[in-house]
Amino acid sequence: MVLIHKEGTVFHHFSIKFYALLFLGGSIAQATHAQVLQPPAVMFENVRIFNGTSDRLSEPSNVLVVGNVIQSISKEPIVTSAGLEPMRIQGAGRTLMPGLIDAHTHIMFETLTQETMLVSDLAFIAVAAVKGANDMLMRGFTSIRDFGPAFGLKRGIDMGLVPGPRIWPSGAMISQTGGHGDFRLPNELPSAPGSFHFSERMGASAIADDADTVRKRSREQLALGASQLKLAAGGGVGSDYDPLDVTQYTVAELRAAVEAAENWGTYVAVHAFTPRAVRQSIEAGVMSIEHGHLLDDATVKLMAEKGVWWSMQPFTDDTPTVFREGSAKRIKQLQVYNGSDAAYALAKKYKVKLAWGTDVLYSADKAAGQGKMLSKMVRWFTPAEALKMATSTNAELLALSGPRNPYPGKLGVVQEGALADLLLVDGDPLANINLIDDPQKNLVVIMKAGKIYKNLQK
Repeated sequence: MVLIHKEGTVFHHFSIKFYALLFLGGSIAQATHAQVLQPPAVMFENVRIFNGTSDRLSEPSNVLVVGNVIQSISKEPIVTSAGLEPMRIQGAGRTLMPGLIDAHTHIMFETLTQETMLVSDLAFIAVAAVKGANDMLMRGFTSIRDFGPAFGLKRGIDMGLVPGPRIWPSGAMISQTGGHGDFRLPNELPSAPGSFHFSERMGASAIADDADTVRKRSREQLALGASQLKLAAGGGVGSDYDPLDVTQYTVAELRAAVEAAENWGTYVAVHAFTPRAVRQSIEAGVMSIEHGHLLDDATVKLMAEKGVWWSMQPFTDDTPTVFREGSAKRIKQLQVYNGSDAAYALAKKYKVKLAWGTDVLYSADKAAGQGKMLSKMVRWFTPAEALKMATSTNAELLALSGPRNPYPGKLGVVQEGALADLLLVDGDPLANINLIDDPQKNLVVIMKAGKIYKNLQK
């Protein structure tokens, strides 16, 4: 294949190659994966329900799933229509709850180190992502909002080629030169006109340095299937050039992305930690702030007044770090960690629309601890509050994509008419949220869209 070095052409060809390799990896994984069980109907009998919004479990109940929808919930035996013979799962008093939702993931990049990502071929990255998607579903996470090039993986999952969660993809993070999404080495700057770094060719980032280019890169991600857009509006931990206090983009540049998203009926999320970065993002019309661990009282109050979402992660210094002690990235990481307690206190004080996510990057061990990052939330919230955040509240954020929502329907709840993403938990997670930490042992049934991906009740 001859590549013409015209703006966008190289990116396009590499994207096609990347998605083709992703399907190859998916086909290999599917050949070795257990058959997914899709009965026409499933009856969960004698379960206590955490419905995603309540502070307590229901009385013993029965739940009928028909196709991919919860059809009936009753404390009395459910009589099915003639000819419908549901598969019956004996709950034995266990907890039936909604599938978990992670509002901030990087599923393409979470299990490989950053160094590996930057030097590996695309086929290897795709295979790792296919495995990571299956592992995430087996941890009980049935939906994710992903900030990376997960378009091909999403398509493969939706087609049934590989198992994995529902994905709301953002595509490439749009970044200024020297911003959080600039992964070029110092000796690659200045870049030649029309050139694209490996991170851009693989769809991880898109460098744009004026409003017109921001608008163009935004439209490219929307054309590829983004359900929402993500821009880097401030300094980051894992990036090389920018201290955390750096404000990135101007209001006009951010507004260009917001206008592009609004024209498609969706919204912009931004990576930002500081008050100045968040305030100018709100002025531009951004609807979701990712991180924000260093915000002050006045800025959080403004977020609450404007109805802006705060998608925060429970970052604390109690797990191994991928960064060398004393390095610039480690120092920035500790700055963020030290802000978590105050940030959650402000979120509670002003009753901001608060979402929960993990933002795991470059660490297979941290990815495997996804549930532990949820149970960690009891440092600031009750188990019921944390679980509501990871189910019904996060589902509200996913729905913010409007017509770009790839999975219309009610999620994050156990209600009649809702989509059948369900977990059967061996115990009461409202009393012991740490049950989520060990999904292999404690998740008896995992269902997504009415399909059973795990069933220990066989």
